[in-house]
Amino acid sequence: MAASEENSSLFPIFILTIMAIPIVPYTILRLSRAFTRKTKSIHCQCDVCSRSGKYRKSIFKRISNFSTCSNLTLLLLWVIMGILVYYIKHISREIQPFEPFSILGLDPGASDSEIKKAYRRLSILYHPDKNPDPEAHKYFVDFISKAYQALTDPISRENFEKYGHPDGRQGLQMGIALPQFLLNFDGASGGVLLLGIVGVCILLPLLIAVIYLSRSSKYTGNYVMHQTLSTYYYFMKPSLAPSKVMDVFIKAAEYMEMPVRRSDDEPLQKLFVAVRSELNLDLKNIKTEQAKFWKQHPSLVKMELLIQAHLTRESTLLSSSLLNDYRRMLELAPRLLEELVKIAVIPRSPHGHGWLRPAIGVVELSQCIIQAVPLSARKATSGNPEGIAPFLQLPHFTESTVKKIARKKVKMFQELRDMTVADRVELLTQFAGLSDTEVRDVEHVLEMIPSIAVDITCETEGEEGIQEGDIVTMYAWVTLRRGNGLIGALPHAPYYPFPKEENFWLLLADPVSNDVWISQKVSFMDEAAAIAGASKAIQETKESLGASVKEISAAVREAVEKVKSGSRVVMGKFQAPAEGNYNLTCFCLCDAWIGCDRKTNLKLKILKRSRAGTRGHIAEEGPTADEGIEEEEEEEEEEYDDYESEYSDDEDDEKEKKGKVANGIANKKEESTPEGSGSDEE
Repeated sequence: MAASEENSSLFPIFILTIMAIPIVPYTILRLSRAFTRKTKSIHCQCDVCSRSGKYRKSIFKRISNFSTCSNLTLLLLWVIMGILVYYIKHISREIQPFEPFSILGLDPGASDSEIKKAYRRLSILYHPDKNPDPEAHKYFVDFISKAYQALTDPISRENFEKYGHPDGRQGLQMGIALPQFLLNFDGASGGVLLLGIVGVCILLPLLIAVIYLSRSSKYTGNYVMHQTLSTYYYFMKPSLAPSKVMDVFIKAAEYMEMPVRRSDDEPLQKLFVAVRSELNLDLKNIKTEQAKFWKQHPSLVKMELLIQAHLTRESTLLSSSLLNDYRRMLELAPRLLEELVKIAVIPRSPHGHGWLRPAIGVVELSQCIIQAVPLSARKATSGNPEGIAPFLQLPHFTESTVKKIARKKVKMFQELRDMTVADRVELLTQFAGLSDTEVRDVEHVLEMIPSIAVDITCETEGEEGIQEGDIVTMYAWVTLRRGNGLIGALPHAPYYPFPKEENFWLLLADPVSNDVWISQKVSFMDEAAAIAGASKAIQETKESLGASVKEISAAVREAVEKVKSGSRVVMGKFQAPAEGNYNLTCFCLCDAWIGCDRKTNLKLKILKRSRAGTRGHIAEEGPTADEGIEEEEEEEEEEYDDYESEYSDDEDDEKEKKGKVANGIANKKEESTPEGSGSDEE
């Protein structure tokens, strides 16, 4: 009976241990991530972002968000563990060692007379002739009599002194951490035990493995479906205009799997009327265009209307069911757009180059989605080649506000940023009609918008010039500055319902040929990772050049200080093309802000090969190998300081296609606009 009780108490201990092994570390990881995110994420403090409620969650709500299934499951498991702890503590009985002096209520070393007196006293209380209680009888026989015998009988005392028990050596009892009903082998219980062992040890792990493999086989490491990547790869074209990127983006398998309900027809019809001007429909044949639009796949129609509802800030027209799809669509958008950029810049040409024009279009679409700005707002207007889109990301700014400040010769977004605070306050209060509170919100956001500077060099290892066929290493230091002094921050995005970190895409490209030579994503949020990456890159470079340990340490310290001050290093390698002069452009594009992109010109001179053979591993070179070319770059960099978005109409795109040859010719009148070339869209 004692063994069965011991087995019953061991089973909950076993279950508690198995549950605690994964749950405790996982909970600690979730807590550490929540606290880390709280300390690192610095969001916009304007009233518009505060009213959005996106950042109103406390640290406890971040940890215990009951709207997610994973957190509910974690909470339930902790409740079960608490119940098990209570059961083990209050129900199970710990086995005590046999102590005869303690049982008789005596101190160790008591005399024989004291032992007899204690035995007689306890016999009056527990002897069956004096106490009819069965429990008293059991206690008298199992404990009091054995204790008296162990202290008075010579043989029993000898056994107690040698083995700790008056009955002599006791056998070792071992329990099995299984419920008692499984240990009863009478009848069918043996089969239950066998089924339990097979189910827990074989079938359950196999089932978990099958479920995991079936789910993981559908997704990549970035939690994007493989079918989505295949679709993006198929529809991506080198001459894909920014206005056509939307058509590729909404074809993601995640969006196509969203349900299309009959109850959504009427709300979608109303939404279509509200956003029709953003759908690029031919107004001359509006009925035909509308019929053609509604004949598309229902999921494509639904996704495009939902995205346009977000861009035009018309989400109030959505029903409750559409609102859930709308939030899901926005939640997936950043990771899908990131993969779409990677598909655009993936090497496809014989020289291993990606495509510039569609990559720019995807980043521009990402900016518009995060800031909830219509794509039509990016079209150039009179005196404003970048459109009014950068202004619309500011709080309390509308098209009428932009027109009012345009009368005071402030047509470019950079002109508004370059004004002094006093002049800007006067402009916004007296001429734009904003209140003092609204002006403070605008100032908060302007202080959050980053200013980017790029210092880029390309060189070969141990050589002064770059010859055709050399392995060239690009080094680019990207430096970020804000008016409020922060480095890592979350962008002002009150209409985007989820926290979004700002990322930058560095593209070294040839705008004339539409080729992207090097591409890399840059983040300013994780300083520790940036320090480790910069230290490793600088150390490997210096070691390859044969620098001393002292020189390497000094270079690494300098790189660490630059990272702490707001810079990030980007490295990339490419093989030098054929002999000639190449006018490259380094684009630094932000995926969350409009109007803060930067591009830097880079003149690269490739010499005819004069050295025998080819070198294996080579480093980086700057704007050119000649000093005169470096001076030209410095003179021209002011002219190309700010990146200007290209967002031309479809008719203009068709005219450009007809006037270009196969490998592309840039429009010289729009030097700040990289024109994609290559094959026409099919």
